Amino acid sequence: MDIQSRSEQLQGIYFASAAFVMWGFVPVYFKLVSQISPLEVLAHRVLWSVVFLILFIIVTQRTREIFQLFKRPRIISGLALSAVVIAINWLIFIWAVGQGKIVETTLGYFINPLINILFGMIFFNERLRAVQWISIGLATCAVAYQVFLLGELPWIALTLACCFSAYSVLRKQIPVDSVSGLLIETLWLLPISLVYMGWLFSQDQFQILSADTHMVWLLLFAGLVTSLPLLAFASGARRLSLTLIGLLQYIGPSIAFLIAVFYYHEPMNGQRLVPFVLIWIGLAIFSAEGILFQHRKHKQVVL
Repeated sequence: MDIQSRSEQLQGIYFASAAFVMWGFVPVYFKLVSQISPLEVLAHRVLWSVVFLILFIIVTQRTREIFQLFKRPRIISGLALSAVVIAINWLIFIWAVGQGKIVETTLGYFINPLINILFGMIFFNERLRAVQWISIGLATCAVAYQVFLLGELPWIALTLACCFSAYSVLRKQIPVDSVSGLLIETLWLLPISLVYMGWLFSQDQFQILSADTHMVWLLLFAGLVTSLPLLAFASGARRLSLTLIGLLQYIGPSIAFLIAVFYYHEPMNGQRLVPFVLIWIGLAIFSAEGILFQHRKHKQVVL
């Protein structure tokens, strides 16, 4: 690897790590606004994401690209479906954080890479290697343990993981960059958000109007909280291999898990830790096998 390639990779690591660290601290933001109803927070998230992304696109002189996208109805209609899926993901995440269930959201994002493998097999006919089946088996055991021994289905974790994997499947098939895609998705959601805000106002239930200045500013920053990590991630992803991105992505849920347990004191005992241990073992096996597979593949190409 030459000096320029190393510099590019190092920049990619910085950008991607920054994105995952920001995502790790996102629950703190939604905890701060938890006195506002989840649906209203979601509406603010959509509205101010649109505002921030439009400003960003104007500043970076990418408006022509966006207008060109509107001439491709297949892409625009495809992003309508991904918009619905990501909105469900956002709403459940916002609600779960407000209910003191950050730990369960982190379980979802730890499971997510393994659900991605399963979806790859189902939707893209990808063949799973033996070790990948072991990782999926451990994730299944983790869910089964929580259902049969703890008597509860981790529906928040499973819904978040499946929604995000479904979102990945949809976006994989739409040829659009992450920033432009997010703008179109939030534009699809904007009319619904504005109508909902108008209804809240008409019913004297628009909470931002009775909130203190601190809360108002927090809600106005919802767009920044949504978009800034994505911009950093997009910059990092362009410079890094999928394997390295896959390893770095565990930074986010790991930070959120530590915050939930040690700062918000969410319940965690030996029994509740078992599903996480099974998932972590599965992810360790999955990551190690992925690195070795890529290494062998690279050696074959060189030879």
